[in-house]
Amino acid sequence: MNKKWAVKRLTVNLTLEERNKLEEYCAITGRAATDVIRELLRSLPVEKETVGSGR
Repeated sequence: MNKKWAVKRLTVNLTLEERNKLEEYCAITGRAATDVIRELLRSLPVEKETVGSGR
């Protein structure tokens, strides 16, 4: 299997409400939860100057 990037597994604790919302969104869109979460993370605004500054 050819990987485009290194993968790191991450465990996230969600409330029941958060889990239900994610599952409902995935059911509506037909997308996997990992894809939805990855897209949301990629959309976060991050200033390059703050990366690694301990903030």
